[in-house]
Amino acid sequence: MSTFNYNYNYIIIGAGAAGLNLALAMNEDVFFKDKKILILDKDKKTENDRTWCFWEKGNGKWDHIVSKTWKKSIVTAKGEDINFDLKKYTYKMLRSADFYQFAKTKLDTSTIEWKTEDVQKVVQNQDKAVVTTPENDYMADFVFDSRIPSLYTLDHSDSLSIAQHFKGWIIETEEEVFDDTKFTMMDYSIKDGETTSFTYVLPMSPTKALVEFTYFSPDVVSEATYDHYLKRYISEKLHQQNYKILETEKGVIPMTNFPFEDFNQKHIIKIGTAGGWVKASSGYSFKNCEKKSKKIIKFLKTNPDYYHNSSSPKFKHYDKIFLEVLSKENHFGEELFHRMYKNNSIRTIFRFLDERSVFSEDLKIILNLSSLPFINAFLRHVKSGLKT
Repeated sequence: MSTFNYNYNYIIIGAGAAGLNLALAMNEDVFFKDKKILILDKDKKTENDRTWCFWEKGNGKWDHIVSKTWKKSIVTAKGEDINFDLKKYTYKMLRSADFYQFAKTKLDTSTIEWKTEDVQKVVQNQDKAVVTTPENDYMADFVFDSRIPSLYTLDHSDSLSIAQHFKGWIIETEEEVFDDTKFTMMDYSIKDGETTSFTYVLPMSPTKALVEFTYFSPDVVSEATYDHYLKRYISEKLHQQNYKILETEKGVIPMTNFPFEDFNQKHIIKIGTAGGWVKASSGYSFKNCEKKSKKIIKFLKTNPDYYHNSSSPKFKHYDKIFLEVLSKENHFGEELFHRMYKNNSIRTIFRFLDERSVFSEDLKIILNLSSLPFINAFLRHVKSGLKT
């Protein structure tokens, strides 16, 4: 029989990157010391189910649990190897199992509760939100919900969407194959027809790496298709026949201008992918979870009437054009990224993707990418009334 628990100030649904970033940020702030906070997730979060990577300058908040870093990278596209030094930036790899364990250890000594329950429903009444699980009905002043709205689909008629979908193997080879000082951002040497598909390689040692076959495309593919291209890459590009598959990971990340922010209510706030925290033109999200969590903390401390997940209008326009290109002319992806990485400094690219670039930097990238697919995408954007 269900019981009401009225004494929660905040409930976080989902113990992933978004939920745990928010919970840890609350735990670090004295404002929340006397608040009752509950995390709900159907999984115990004991396995390494994904790998997050991000770039940043200098030392960072997660360096103590980062498992590998790189200062050099390579993009292979249009038959050309583009090598670049990250200079002031470092590319960092964080395994989810390490992040989960750190969060559990940190939160175990706090007043924040963590329960393994499957959320079935969240509704808002006049001044609270009610969360229903098979075990309980919980009530809170604010609920932070990472579940993607059921109305979102890749083929949603009123939005542009592609998916970053992938499957990766952590492999161990008998020979020393990898230069573990350099990671492969994109390698288009082996791809699936005319799709925007590439291999992403994160070497952890000379004999161990995460090798991931990735698509930026409107349609997902079968397990057998990912396996086929992973095997081809390892055989034809790495020249390896004898290797062990130590771990497997896979995922589908929406890259979209779907209006996730429209699903926020006064007492129910969407977070993570469900809150539009994934950068539409890159699929990166982990650092956004850190930034957006700070915004929510500020909102709760200043106590305005309604939370607005505002993003820069100009970057929404850029993302819309990018999505127009890859959703309508997916074959252009290799050319697009070749132009981006060949003709711009890594500082300009990272600042652009971090939404910190100034107009002169934006213009340089836009002019480098200018082409018939981009002109067509821009004209469609204008025809839509410049709606983002």
